Amino acid sequence: MPTPRSYLFVPGNRPERFAKALASGADAVVLDLEDAVAPHGKEAARQAVAAWLPSAPPMHVRINGVGTPWFEDDLQMCCEAGVHVLILPKAEHPAYIADIAARTKGRTQVLPMIESALGMWNAMDLARSKYVERLAFGAIDFQHDLSISADDQELLYFRSQLVLVSRVAGLAPPVDGVTTALDNSEQVRKDAMRAKRLGFGGKSCIHPAQVQQVNACFGVSPDELAWARRVVDAAGSAQGAAIAVDGQMVDKPVLARAEAILDNASAQPL
Repeated sequence: MPTPRSYLFVPGNRPERFAKALASGADAVVLDLEDAVAPHGKEAARQAVAAWLPSAPPMHVRINGVGTPWFEDDLQMCCEAGVHVLILPKAEHPAYIADIAARTKGRTQVLPMIESALGMWNAMDLARSKYVERLAFGAIDFQHDLSISADDQELLYFRSQLVLVSRVAGLAPPVDGVTTALDNSEQVRKDAMRAKRLGFGGKSCIHPAQVQQVNACFGVSPDELAWARRVVDAAGSAQGAAIAVDGQMVDKPVLARAEAILDNASAQPL
């Protein structure tokens, strides 16, 4: 399956929204038992998710974090339901991943969310843990943990760290955090394009209206596709000679990027 560009989080206590989320065009739908559900609703949310999973396609579930009163029951439910991908909030230690892998018998991939200073510090160890699918950035909780007051240049270093760690560990590019503005598609676009420029491969969404914008930003644009075809065609005709496309020299890294764009376009979900 293509690597998801968009992850749409749906409150686990709103089962009437589950099917709508699947129809939203999101590459991955996340049934959320953590931040989207108040403490008094955790049990009901878990029951609703457990009841819906048997008839659903392979799903992502975000459980409550290690050390919370709901972690054990959430994890047990995911084990029994055979959850495809488990999203672990506030991931900080590789031991968390090892424990989940052992209890799911290696049948479930884990997507650790980096949401604290300690999680960022241990990001490489988390990324190298077996059964980790990719890393995700929980920017809002991360800002709170470090008393950072904004989400742009203030987090540039940390976002770049996750991109670097993911590449060194051999993972897919990481997933950026949510845009909290529900009715501002331009802000969603700006945030998604910033993440793409930094090397992220996807973004979390909290409303179906954000999905199309995120998919478009992380997909291959018509201009990128046309450029890649010109480069590959020119290189094929040059028979090894030096070439230029659009006034720019084409060397091996440029050709490799063009070929990667074509590969991504062929694998891109419709």
